[in-house]
Amino acid sequence: MGWAGFQELLQRLDRFDLTLLVRPSETNKKKLARYADKVKIVWGDLTRYEDVLEATTGADYVLHVGGMVSPAADYFPNKTRKVNKLAAEHVAKAVLAQPNADKIKVCYIGSVAQLSDRNEPKHWGRSGDPISVSVYDHYGISKTVAERIIVESGIKNWVCLRQSGILYPAILKNFDPIMFHVPLRGVLEWTTIEDSGRLLANLCEESVSETFWNHFYNIGSGPEYRMSNYEFECKLLKAIHCPKPEKIFNPEWFVLRNFHGMWYVDSQVLEDHLHFRGNVPVDDYFKQMGASVPWFYHLSAIVPGFLIKAFIRPMAYKKRWGTQWWIKQNDTNRINAYYGSIEAWKNIPDWKHQDLSHPSEEPIILDHGYDESKPRAEWDIEDMRQAAAFRGGKCLSETMVKGDFRTPLEWECQFGHKFKASPVLILEGGHWCPECLPSPWNYDEIAKGDPFFAQVWYPSHSKEEHNQYGEEIFEGWEK
Repeated sequence: MGWAGFQELLQRLDRFDLTLLVRPSETNKKKLARYADKVKIVWGDLTRYEDVLEATTGADYVLHVGGMVSPAADYFPNKTRKVNKLAAEHVAKAVLAQPNADKIKVCYIGSVAQLSDRNEPKHWGRSGDPISVSVYDHYGISKTVAERIIVESGIKNWVCLRQSGILYPAILKNFDPIMFHVPLRGVLEWTTIEDSGRLLANLCEESVSETFWNHFYNIGSGPEYRMSNYEFECKLLKAIHCPKPEKIFNPEWFVLRNFHGMWYVDSQVLEDHLHFRGNVPVDDYFKQMGASVPWFYHLSAIVPGFLIKAFIRPMAYKKRWGTQWWIKQNDTNRINAYYGSIEAWKNIPDWKHQDLSHPSEEPIILDHGYDESKPRAEWDIEDMRQAAAFRGGKCLSETMVKGDFRTPLEWECQFGHKFKASPVLILEGGHWCPECLPSPWNYDEIAKGDPFFAQVWYPSHSKEEHNQYGEEIFEGWEK
């Protein structure tokens, strides 16, 4: 996404001076050598404050797109949480250190991973829905923590854009066990890499309304890019003339829950502000992706399906990360998290009996627990009390200035944890108690006393479940 934004901004050098913060790897140096006379390059690292400060100094806009992402984030959970948190802290500190801090506009790129899986019937979502990071998703945790840091930092002009799955040609080259960590009937509203680049550049234009800032938005390329994971697999495989999923996968290789994804009821809001969508028909876009990969990818058109399946099968059984490795090792924590139980896995129907129909196009909108018809300028302490009660807690502050969405208030969750947070973070961001943020993923207990969170937990989990998932961060994996 950062590279796509850079390429888009390069076309606007008549209006922008660009500074890039780039890790000084040999690959990056070769990649950026041709741009050295066009832009300022700061060779550094997000985890070094002095590098972030140098890159930020003099900026009118700061686009914080960098960080660790999956699948590397899955293999290096400790590093992911450290890097993404530290990067947000450094960006906020560097911006606030500027003499014109109140005029600088900061864009933070969040993730759909902050809101876990939203399978039917609650597969539609919007800004303000409850933060509900999937079990074992340390990347999602890191993005949630970093987002909170930016919003609560004191930066006057910020915006949080939560990115969905990104379509780009190299996605066809991804070959990792994570390919089976998605439910077949799970959903995503995908975003093309071109749209992602355009929105980064467009938000820097002076024509953007001041009303755009200090909000949370969902990034999506629109209705045509809303697919089930099965539909996505079909289009992706067709792009390289590969047989359909039924010919090369077993349905039990795919998990039943605990990934992330939703269709957005509000992604048009961001489009109305930034006009970033290219509106390429989705089937045409997949054809373009298929045409852009090396010729040998298309050999799958003449390779028998059973041979392709034999080639792919090891990914399902890969040590620690393969879904069938969990079954083979009787890893009950992972099995319960991703399948519900070993019995649920055993009862997965064959392809002939799978429900592969298109999910419902009728949105089910979650209750946010306060009067959303009131404009933000009219928020008062009673709105805060209502929202807190719907989350199983309390707003401890006795008063607030009407319409003041920035100043932190005091809150208490159902477990007695006290914390401070701004009204906008709670009501529009979907955040709640930072101490309850996983891990250890105490979701079964949280859902019992938090009607707000229960809306997204119980569609995929029974009220009788009492799973103990544990911390499960193994330093050995990072070696």
